[in-house]
This record gives sequence, C-alpha cells and structure tokens, in this order.
Amino acid sequence: MSSTAGRWFRYAAIAETISWVGLLIGMFFKYIVVKNDIGVFVFGRVHGAMFVFYLATMLWTAKVHRWGFGRLVVGGAASIPPFLGLLFERWVAKRDAVAEPAEAEPAVASAR
Repeated sequence: MSSTAGRWFRYAAIAETISWVGLLIGMFFKYIVVKNDIGVFVFGRVHGAMFVFYLATMLWTAKVHRWGFGRLVVGGAASIPPFLGLLFERWVAKRDAVAEPAEAEPAVASAR
C-alpha cells in the first residue's frame, strides 16, 4: 500500500507485533523464571496502546482503500492472536499491490 494510511498501518502492525513479543517474554519471566510481574506490567500497557494504534490505523486504511466489511472483520480478528496482525498487513499489502494498476511512465514532452 503506497498511501500514507497504508504506511502507518504497516508501522502499527510491526509495533503491535513487537509489543506482543515483549508481553510474551514478560509472561515467561513472570510465570517461569522470576515470578515477578514487572515485565507483564510494562509490556501489557505498551501492548494495549499498540493494539489500539493498530485498530485505529486499520480503520483509517480501510476507509482510504475502501475495504469491504469482510476484510475489516478479518483485520480486527487478526489483531488478537500473536503476530497475526503483521501477517494480515503483509497479505493486504501484497493483494493491494496486485490489484493496483501499474503506473504509466510520464509522457515525454515533444520538443518543437
């Protein structure tokens, strides 16, 4: 997706995925290693913010690119399991790149 909304959606999907990794690491340390919840406390809040950021940019991108209701529902559902939001963004970017017509080369002005 070459639009501003599409780029921000990509950033949101990446940020949401990274926050998932942090939250999962925090959960590992909380329940397995240290029995301390500081990682979950910090990354839980970060992930919550990135989740909202993902959903907001997804709605913006859906409006700009005129997504159907089905794609919007799949995108929202993809935000719940770990890492699926990033896979959804890549899938949408690939499908939109195929659907967009190739830009024609600019016409060269004839010299008179």
